[in-house]
Amino acid sequence: MRIAPSVLTGLALIAPAWAAQPAAGPIRVVVAADGTGDFKTIQRAVDHALDRAPILGPTERLIIEIRPGVYRERVRVPPDRPRVTFLGKDAASTVITANMSAAAAGGTFFSAATDVSGAQFEAENITFENSFGVGSQAVALSVHSDRAAFRHCRFLGWQDTLYAASGRQYYKDCYIEGHVDFIFGNSAAVFDHCEIHSRGPGYIAAVSRTTPDMPTGFVFRECKLTGENTGRGVFLGRPWRSYARVVFLGCWMGDHIRPEGWDNWGNADNEKTAWFGERGSAGPGAEAAKRIPWAHPMSAAEASPFATDVFLGGADGWNPPSR
Repeated sequence: MRIAPSVLTGLALIAPAWAAQPAAGPIRVVVAADGTGDFKTIQRAVDHALDRAPILGPTERLIIEIRPGVYRERVRVPPDRPRVTFLGKDAASTVITANMSAAAAGGTFFSAATDVSGAQFEAENITFENSFGVGSQAVALSVHSDRAAFRHCRFLGWQDTLYAASGRQYYKDCYIEGHVDFIFGNSAAVFDHCEIHSRGPGYIAAVSRTTPDMPTGFVFRECKLTGENTGRGVFLGRPWRSYARVVFLGCWMGDHIRPEGWDNWGNADNEKTAWFGERGSAGPGAEAAKRIPWAHPMSAAEASPFATDVFLGGADGWNPPSR
């Protein structure tokens, strides 16, 4: 059936004015568990905020303001939700939490309390927690987002707390705690002025880099390493895959850090391929003379490729503001 032009014109006149136009600025919605916001749950806001708003333009952002409260839910930000921001007022009082073990979920990668895949995700003043505790891997936050940025956030768990899985990621003034391999993955990630807190003996970083040309690895810049109940001590990292790369620059290390610093994950061949380095470490755990011989005490020239704007720059020159 052919529709007359006059009818088409009439239909256009009654369509919503915003239907085919991008937003003029960020779209903002409020989540409040007590029902005083636009949504009661964070997942509902992720799924439906754009149903009632103009479409996002190529640079526009969906800002989900999360009011103080404990949100007991598993949250997913899918690939088709780019440029989402979780914005709280205070991380200590704004908590996303779930109790999920790898055993119950069917694997570590399915256990995340919050999982983010949409590009350019940001979070500020939010706590991400997996409350499962001892006995299984249990991920608090899984991040597959390129150009992701977290500021003034907390990440709470035990084993495998933060899965910095892929893409470029930036963490500023954050608090991350755990026990074994509690920061792991194969992203290019910079941890800037963060507190890294070990809750027991174990390992901080585990990177799954598999080839020497991958632009991935973890950089800890001017972080503070603290611990409690650490018993035999804590290793800075170990190679989850053979070409793991981890660098500590200007970090303060407590006495819970083992003198040898690094572990080869029970495979001497990893010592030939993994790249673990330090420059300017301080504190009682910074015993450079006692580090394993295959670690790298770095010169200024060796440290320069790990500057934030260089390491995270990529083809598009990304340089996240440190604010």
